[in-house]
Amino acid sequence: MLPPFDYFTYRKIRNQKQAERAARFASLPYPYHERITEDDKVIIDKPIQELVHDIQSSHTSPLTVLRTYGKIAVKAQERTNCVTELLLPEAESWLESDVNLKGPLAGIPVSLKDSVHVKGFDTSLGYSALANQPVAEDGPMTRLLKDAGAVPYAKTALPITLLSFESANGLWGHCRNPHVPDYSPGGSTGGEAALLAQGGRIGIGSDVAGSVRVPAAWSGIYSLRCSTGRWPKVGVNTSMPGQEGVPSVFSPMARTLNDLTYFTKAIIGMQPWKYDYTVHPISWREDLEDEAQSKSLRIGLMTTDGVVPPTPAIERALSTTVAALTAAGHSVTEIRPPTNADPFTGLNLASQLLNSDGCHHFNVNLRSFEPSDPGASQLSSIAHLPRPLRYLYYLYVRYIRRDTVLATLIKDFGPKSSAALWTLVAQRESFRATWHKWWDAAPQQYDFILCPVNATPALPHKAMHDAVSSCGYTFLWNLLDYSAGVLPVGHVDATRDALVTPYKTALKRLGCDHSVARGAWKHYDAAKMAGLPTAVQVVGRRWQEEQVLGYMAAVERALEEYKDPETGSSCRYDLLEVD
Repeated sequence: MLPPFDYFTYRKIRNQKQAERAARFASLPYPYHERITEDDKVIIDKPIQELVHDIQSSHTSPLTVLRTYGKIAVKAQERTNCVTELLLPEAESWLESDVNLKGPLAGIPVSLKDSVHVKGFDTSLGYSALANQPVAEDGPMTRLLKDAGAVPYAKTALPITLLSFESANGLWGHCRNPHVPDYSPGGSTGGEAALLAQGGRIGIGSDVAGSVRVPAAWSGIYSLRCSTGRWPKVGVNTSMPGQEGVPSVFSPMARTLNDLTYFTKAIIGMQPWKYDYTVHPISWREDLEDEAQSKSLRIGLMTTDGVVPPTPAIERALSTTVAALTAAGHSVTEIRPPTNADPFTGLNLASQLLNSDGCHHFNVNLRSFEPSDPGASQLSSIAHLPRPLRYLYYLYVRYIRRDTVLATLIKDFGPKSSAALWTLVAQRESFRATWHKWWDAAPQQYDFILCPVNATPALPHKAMHDAVSSCGYTFLWNLLDYSAGVLPVGHVDATRDALVTPYKTALKRLGCDHSVARGAWKHYDAAKMAGLPTAVQVVGRRWQEEQVLGYMAAVERALEEYKDPETGSSCRYDLLEVD
């Protein structure tokens, strides 16, 4: 149907899909609608390896486990609107035929970002144009999971365009943060993070600029950004097919670090390169994980990305982690990134690579007046300006508004020719080589880099209109293709984390009074954010997933042993209570 009349098609499909989802939840057998029992909580809290043992020894029924997590999905959906496609009725039948209950994930329910192919279900990505097109076969990732014994039971929310730290689209609506519903759970794997925070077990998301790490930080769970080729990635839909300037990677997410480590190890132990040609045949290296968490560590500290300084709540989480690591006997030293490959240079380069198509592909499936993401709309507006007008806009921002940061990001942002893209890829490789040489040289030689995940805790819905470019703390490591993990530290405190001056004054004092920083900080309000999680990021080098998980264990142990000097209590993170 031609625009603008396809708007009515969008509304029809939206209403149909939401009605179908509601009907599937309502028609679930009565056990899924019962309250969470003490027996359910035992299953939810039991370490994953023990639960697998109980299932394989017939001590616990896999159907009982599935129904426990089905209850979680029902309650999580009511609170946060985190589920797109509910797989539970089919999951019960898969237990009898498709799932290998002798595998390392025997009977463990797994949730999946909406983009993963599951036979018989849509992979709409939130676009009405991609709805009502159920895939004919499980993708390689889903087949691998079933062969490992895992049971897919839900597909979860994401933002339209998949290019946002929000998780909302016109097809399914807004996914809400489980801690403070007026805030985003993160994106683009926000539905996954929301479900896991509310009691889900393990899940899979994708990350091109922070899309498993920011949701983990904003929802209070754990995630690992794998380097390219370490985790399966085919058998999915994407909003940006063919985009390889900053490759998207699929990666694991979990409610606990123990589950994250076990899950990652189990999938790599399944030899995923036999399912997916993009995966490198790198077996799990147990000795590297053990060594990483059993020695005195030399840690590089990156307190700021040089673009958006951390807000008080994030600064406190980072300083608490540094104090805990120091008390545990580890060495923490502030880093000085390479001067010719600094994080802002990386942000500008990565932004151009990621959007080298001029924002064409993530817009092509939108119907007339179908809501897009506010941040992606901002990017599209700049990319679609004719080159002379974009240059005039650059001059205005640079010399009239005197905002050199935003002006730099605007100047060359737009569609690229093949020749221009080749030049950018060459710059990416030079950038990576510079960091490789820098990390190897004295006095660096750090075991890992500790830094924020984002400058702010979770932001309110639609804040991406202002904060779309505040992604440097994660995007840098995508550009470098480094392994990076996220673990929660604490929660926003209305008093301890309050701004003592207006945010613009605070940014001026920090020398960061520009639009990108103001766009993120304008939404910072410790009183309204009270209770939202805070987190830190542990960054290793390329293909160091084992080491990063080991480093995360060392950081978590240090935090658990450290006493907050102000409260006298342990800094152990308290997961969201399942009720």
